[in-house]
Amino acid sequence: MEKTTELKFTSPSFFQRLKGMLGVDFYRLFHTPLFYIFLGIAAIIPALVLMGSTMGGGEEIAEATPLFTNVWQIIAADSPLYIVNTIGEYANMNMVFIFGGIMVSIFIGHDYKSGYVKQLFTTHPKKEDYMMSKTLACAFAMACMCGTYFVGGLASGLFSGLSFKVNAGSLICAILGKIIMSLGWASLYTFINIIFRSKFGISIALCFFLGTGIPIIGAAAVVGNSAALNIFLYGSSVYACLSANFLSVLVCLVCSVAWAVIYNILGSLILSKRDCY
Repeated sequence: MEKTTELKFTSPSFFQRLKGMLGVDFYRLFHTPLFYIFLGIAAIIPALVLMGSTMGGGEEIAEATPLFTNVWQIIAADSPLYIVNTIGEYANMNMVFIFGGIMVSIFIGHDYKSGYVKQLFTTHPKKEDYMMSKTLACAFAMACMCGTYFVGGLASGLFSGLSFKVNAGSLICAILGKIIMSLGWASLYTFINIIFRSKFGISIALCFFLGTGIPIIGAAAVVGNSAALNIFLYGSSVYACLSANFLSVLVCLVCSVAWAVIYNILGSLILSKRDCY
């Protein structure tokens, strides 16, 4: 009796699909000058901030009201400050999230401009895979920008003559918190670029505006320096400061993951209901 062999074809699992998408996104990320340009921008921001803090006000003014008294204030504020009083309180690693928004807009915008999205969704119709892959790839890029910012800040501090005194545990918690926040910010920026995919200028402007945290700063001006603002991305980013502890890192993690889930769900719904091209 002849035996027949039945061939069964199974569709790839979610993790297999995501792995394939991530492979493509990371390949494109590592093979485009955009990634390395923004790594360089992040590295030189601390030097520009320190240079600006010593110019324009004269020596007497600079000595009377220094923007920084400690090198690590370039990395994070001394304490959670939702209301910004001086540029010195604002000019820290949070600036990575502003320029990171521009990078994400260009990275995703190229998908639509080049026609890559049309080709992708013809062969890979799962929209949630696209959202998650883009979020993770862009979060990785922004985390790398945090890394080069730290290296740039350290190098700038060596030439500044400022104090290096710091609570090492709090500094580590602050840096970890900000790196973790890259996931939440990347999901927000990906979501914005999904909505305004055909309006590149609006995407960049909106990402820049939200990255500055102006809406939360405005809310803080009304409600004060309230820890309740930590449920927002900017609030948790500010919470990762030089007085941070394990709880601060946990707050950043919960906030970042929660918003990443929300924005990925909303972005996937929009992609499934509207023209992707």
